Amino acid sequence: MRTLILATLLLTACVEDVGEGKTAATVEDVPAATAPAPAATGTELAVDPAKSSIRALGAKVTAKHPIDFPDYKATVAVDGDTLTGITYEVQMASLVADSERLTGHLKNEDFFDVPNHPTSTFKSTEIKKGSDAEGATHTVTGEMTIRGTTKRVSFPATIEIKDDAVTAKAEFVLDRQDFKVTYPGRPDDLVQDNVVLNVAFTAPKR
Repeated sequence: MRTLILATLLLTACVEDVGEGKTAATVEDVPAATAPAPAATGTELAVDPAKSSIRALGAKVTAKHPIDFPDYKATVAVDGDTLTGITYEVQMASLVADSERLTGHLKNEDFFDVPNHPTSTFKSTEIKKGSDAEGATHTVTGEMTIRGTTKRVSFPATIEIKDDAVTAKAEFVLDRQDFKVTYPGRPDDLVQDNVVLNVAFTAPKR
C-alpha cells in the first residue's frame, strides 16, 4: 500500500518535459580531422552583460529548476548587415539555481564538475539566414563545449541588426547526456535529460 501511495503521489506531482513544444538542437560529434574554423569576418562587438543573459531550465520528476549563468564574456561579429560570428565563454562557478543546495550540487562531479571544467564555451562556425523554427530568422551552427565535451550544435536564432545594436536570441533544447552530464537523480525523483538553453545577447555598436 505504501508503494502504491508513493507511486500515485509521484504521478500527480510529475512535471512535463521541459523540452515539450520547443525546438531541439541538432547535436553531432566533431570529426577528429576538422580544421579550426576561420575567424569571423567584419567588426567584432562586445555583448553587454547588463542587457543580455544566458539561462537554462532543467527539471526532475517533481520540479522545474531555472539556472542563471551571470559571469560570461560574449562577442558577435558583423560584416555590413550580416551577422558572421557568435562566441561566448561562461565561468561555470558563477551559476546560480533556485536553491543554494541545488546550486552546490550542480557544481560538483554529479553535474558540471566545475573544479575540473571551469568554463563552458560556444564558437559559431556558420550562420545562415532562414530556419524551420517559428519566429526564427537564422540557423546558427558551432562548436559547444560543456563539461569538457565538445559537440557540433545547430539551433534556430532570431537576429536583428539595428543602427545602434545587434541582438541575437535563441531558445533550444539540449540532451545533457550528449555532454556527459549523466547523473540520474534519485530513484523516486529522476532528472530529465532535456535542458532548455536560453541565450539573449545585445551588442551595442560603438
